Amino acid sequence: MKQVKPKKNLGQHFLTDLGVARRIADTVDACPALPILEIGPGMGVLTQYLVKKNREVKAVEIDSESVAYLNERYPELRDQIIGEDFLRMDLNKIFGGKQFVLTGNYPYDISSQIFFKMLDYKDLIPCCTGMIQREVAQRIASAPGNKAYGILSVMIQAWYDVEYLFTVDEGVFNPPPKVKSAVIRMTRNNVNDLGCDEVLFKRVVKTVFGQRRKMLRVSLRQLFTPQTMPTPDFFAQDIMTKRPEQLSVQQFVELTSMVADKVNNTAL
Repeated sequence: MKQVKPKKNLGQHFLTDLGVARRIADTVDACPALPILEIGPGMGVLTQYLVKKNREVKAVEIDSESVAYLNERYPELRDQIIGEDFLRMDLNKIFGGKQFVLTGNYPYDISSQIFFKMLDYKDLIPCCTGMIQREVAQRIASAPGNKAYGILSVMIQAWYDVEYLFTVDEGVFNPPPKVKSAVIRMTRNNVNDLGCDEVLFKRVVKTVFGQRRKMLRVSLRQLFTPQTMPTPDFFAQDIMTKRPEQLSVQQFVELTSMVADKVNNTAL
């Protein structure tokens, strides 16, 4: 069977260490019984362990060469290999609207986009595991006050409990990436409602981290028009002297409500 050649334009780095592949596959055991959707299976090094979980398994692969290889290598999955772009898919159609576990050895260049899409379907995905660039994993798992803490940290931790599981060295890939990798698991927390406007919450988080070195009293001004700009006492509150990496998720929720209150009241 002809091997698939890794394609640089797709950011492919095929995992070659079977022990690591087995450990990644076992991360889905924390969410038992649910069907599994694997992203970017490549030549199926992770797939071979997922199919042994006695669950329904589907895989999304954008590379047509890999799809052909997988169809030949795993005939039992022939109708379960989806040759599409994950970022463009309607995830409600994957398992007929049923919840599922998301996993994979994610392409580094789109991993953040994958997780933002996960957030759009958070009620459908109670558990997400897999391997990504270590730097991104550190950002997702970071606590407030750390340099790595940022947009991904806040947006994901608002809805998921994050576990940084283990680090993976460069030498277990073909071709080896220039950075280390890490395996993480994200499990839905008990939050069903943030208690604030979720759209505005995203805007607030992205706006202030866009100027992460500035105090909130400076960066937040971008959210207001001349007509809705609050009075100076709004920007004189204690929280306004903080920088975004100092705020917890709950403080971002409270900040969003403060902004919403000013926008709505001023607009009346």
